[in-house]
Amino acid sequence: MTDFDDLSALRARADHGDRDAADELIEVAGERGDMDELRRLAEQGNATAADQLAELTSE
Repeated sequence: MTDFDDLSALRARADHGDRDAADELIEVAGERGDMDELRRLAEQGNATAADQLAELTSE
């Protein structure tokens, strides 16, 4: 689930309030070290993304 179209679909679902999609997007972003994606989600108020971002930046 790392192909661009899949990520775009996940991002769209997450942006429309799908918590499962947001959780999956956070997981993928964390695995990829995608701090920009995590930051975007955290700025939208996603606490899980903020936690994941803090964890990555402390490593």
